[in-house]
Amino acid sequence: MTLAPRVVVVHRRTELDGLLDQHGTRGQAEFFLRSRGRDLAAAQTRHDAQDEALREVRAGVPEAWRRGDVEREDLPRFGFEPLDVVVVVGQDGLVANVAKYVDGQPVLGVDPEPGRNPGVLVRHPARAVAGLLVAVVQGAATVRPRAMARAELDDGQWLDALNEVFVGHASHQSARYRLRTGGAAGGRDGGERQSSSGLIVATGTGATGWAASIRRERAVGPALPGPDDPALAWFVREAWPSPTTGTDLTAGTLARDERLYLVVESDALVVFGDGLEADRLTATWGQTVTLGRSPRLLRLV
Repeated sequence: MTLAPRVVVVHRRTELDGLLDQHGTRGQAEFFLRSRGRDLAAAQTRHDAQDEALREVRAGVPEAWRRGDVEREDLPRFGFEPLDVVVVVGQDGLVANVAKYVDGQPVLGVDPEPGRNPGVLVRHPARAVAGLLVAVVQGAATVRPRAMARAELDDGQWLDALNEVFVGHASHQSARYRLRTGGAAGGRDGGERQSSSGLIVATGTGATGWAASIRRERAVGPALPGPDDPALAWFVREAWPSPTTGTDLTAGTLARDERLYLVVESDALVVFGDGLEADRLTATWGQTVTLGRSPRLLRLV
């Protein structure tokens, strides 16, 4: 017997939800904001927009199909199935959060507040979901692959990210390490010992975010990859020149099979993707972190 398709709706708690959690009641939340010259109107408007989008998305799921629902904070514990269709309702960044937990399932981004979000990844209005779900299952929808970045420790641990991977000190102290470039088979050079605020490796999807901010601040640097480009761009943040640390190896691009190799030379560095610091790896003194393109892709509807 063939199982009916399952639609998994992903969302995150709104600012209003957070205020009510913090202050207990709506009255207390309003008092807190009024004492600071604000009110609940904007938070209520955004909350209502998300609620309406979620209502419309859920109503668009065919009655005979199976359903799942998950909040952002529960993504690491949620069990996606291979044939799921994932519908993300929220900001572009929520699609990036979802990307590291799916493996080949089509992801459909819904913008609950058109005009407020850039709409790079949440491209569809809620009213379009019913038709898009049927098209996805029938194979008639346009699904574009998006490259992901991978960080892998020499003990076998790894993580993927849709926008960028960050490697640096957990408390924003100087990260000390040796960095070298190389192809799939190893480095081309002896590398450079560095002390910096860490580094990022960004995809074409992430090129509109953190990587774009870093690139704009530099007089020279590599061209950022486009959304469908398999290449990655990397940047070292605030490299410090000293008698023992250099600043020559601070930016570049990685083709499909090229890698960066970072050997930790401080107590510990953290590795996380797309801003999810809670879901991170820790690389200790002497460990090597290999950074490059992931074999996985996000399939964006």
